[in-house]
Amino acid sequence: MTPITEVEGRRLALSNLDKVLYTASGFTKGEMLHYYASTADALLTHLRNRPVSFLRFPDGPDGQQFFAKNVPPGAPDWVHTADVPRSAGDVRQIVVDDLASLMWAANLVTEFHTPQWQADAPAMADRLVLDLDPGPPATVVECCRAGLWLRERLEADGLDVYAKTSGSKGLHLLCPLEPTPSEQVTSYAKGLAKEAEAELPELVVHRMTRSLRPGKVFVDFSQNSASKTTATPYTLRARAEPTVSAPVTWAEVEACGDPAELAFLAGDIAPRLEEYGDLLAPLTEPDRARPLPRKAGA
Repeated sequence: MTPITEVEGRRLALSNLDKVLYTASGFTKGEMLHYYASTADALLTHLRNRPVSFLRFPDGPDGQQFFAKNVPPGAPDWVHTADVPRSAGDVRQIVVDDLASLMWAANLVTEFHTPQWQADAPAMADRLVLDLDPGPPATVVECCRAGLWLRERLEADGLDVYAKTSGSKGLHLLCPLEPTPSEQVTSYAKGLAKEAEAELPELVVHRMTRSLRPGKVFVDFSQNSASKTTATPYTLRARAEPTVSAPVTWAEVEACGDPAELAFLAGDIAPRLEEYGDLLAPLTEPDRARPLPRKAGA
């Protein structure tokens, strides 16, 4: 029998709690739900008022994976939704605004992915993101080198910069912005990526072309597009282990000499929140928002 749990007055059927999702570590669905419940205060600040895309992996990372954007069949009527404009017409997506909605969504076994804009202001970005993706044999160590250069450049343009791991191989840089059309943010980010490649040609590439990427860090600026999403801070990832897209300090970025130093699992996050709080909290604070520079190098 599927157990019924009450969360904030909502009745939830949480299924298959003993099912092993991450076979390498024996991490179960019940442990996944516990992780999301225990990090909810921090995670929800980055999910609220943003339409969610789900990367679902109901049989674990080794099973089928699929993106889901539309409201899933059987979604409770109390789960918030929002119309999201698309080129082929509006779609309806989930907005995870509270603990009950978070636990319902987590029960689907998912990564959480969100855009750089909020549901009530589509395509008006309130943050900039640069996804630093290493091409083997490069690792997150090389991403940190590129990230430190990009941090200095972004700060020179008057932006505050924060970092998190992707939960996979790379590093994400994020800056809080005054709401700005997504296409303008994308243009600025592209200019910055091209400048980074010009300054660090042995380390950075700004184009996705596979043949250019071995041993270098691809600075992916495209996730600033209104149609794109990025792994939400604190989401679990569908990797071999229950890795997390975890906020990191700049001291950790500066000191990184081994990829293992910036690889965080579900069990690492509660102690980090206890020690640091939410390192990405400034992204959600309106007084931290800065205007987008006119162009990279302006």
